Amino acid sequence: MPSRLNPYISFDGNAREAMEFYKSVLGGDLRLNTFGDFGGQAPGEADKIMHGMLETDRGFTLMGADTPPGMEHKPGNNFAVSLSGEDADELRGYWEKLSAGGTVSVPLEKQMWGDTFGMCVDRFGISWMVNINESRA
Repeated sequence: MPSRLNPYISFDGNAREAMEFYKSVLGGDLRLNTFGDFGGQAPGEADKIMHGMLETDRGFTLMGADTPPGMEHKPGNNFAVSLSGEDADELRGYWEKLSAGGTVSVPLEKQMWGDTFGMCVDRFGISWMVNINESRA
């Protein structure tokens, strides 16, 4: 397998719900391992997600997990997950699902650089950017 770079998101106890949501948006194969799968038996932690990986037919990979016991969950505003390409229908579909129940900070619309772009924070507090490349003939 070649090297890859992909987002890895930490959640505060709702990683299963979030990763299943992202699967419903993006499709693909979702694998989830709990702390209990690897012997973690701390009260209330065995069913938490130690590692989740979503791999889609489109080549997207998204990883996530619940914050491990004893570590602080510290959400920040220093990253966003970006989806971009030329398939407007596909990207608009992702946008509609990701922004539903979340907060839109930049509506998905034509921008000064010529592409259609939008930014939102989904219902799990994750920032997303969607850019639909306009063909430049």
